[in-house]
Formats: sequence, C-alpha cells, structure tokens
Amino acid sequence: MKTILSPGHTQGSLCYYSDGYLFSGDVLFKSGIGRTDLPGGKYGLLLKSIRRLYDLPDETKVYPGHGPATTIGEEKVGNPFISIEDFE
Repeated sequence: MKTILSPGHTQGSLCYYSDGYLFSGDVLFKSGIGRTDLPGGKYGLLLKSIRRLYDLPDETKVYPGHGPATTIGEEKVGNPFISIEDFE
C-alpha cells in the first residue's frame, strides 16, 4: 500500500494506492473533485494533487469517499472540473 499526500481538500488529505486500486477520499470523485472551501482547503493544491493521481495507469480503479467508483482514465477525459487537457 502506497500513501499519497494529496493536499487541497484539506491540508492533510491522503490517498491510498495498491495494485491498481486508488482510495481517493474526498480528493477525486466520479465527475467531480473535492471541496476547497473548508479550513485548510486550497484549490491550486487540489489541482496539483489530482495531477499526480492522473500519472497513475488509466485502468486504475478509483474508489472515492462518496459516490460511485470510476477509473483514472475515465476522469482524465470526462471530469468536467479537471481533465488531462488542463495540463497540456
């Protein structure tokens, strides 16, 4: 299990990755991203954190803290808040 520091939603947000599975907490959702209006939340940091998650293989299954599962590949092309095009 790899722990990935993912600040943005909160200062101490963490994601966990193991064998093609990502537990993204409140950082990345299916077609959504975490809120940044809470204490310690910072939009720019959240985007950087998600960019690091987008480096994972496209087939990585994402299990967010709320809502349905997705994959990194699906979010890169279909997330209206942050797509891979935002980084090109």
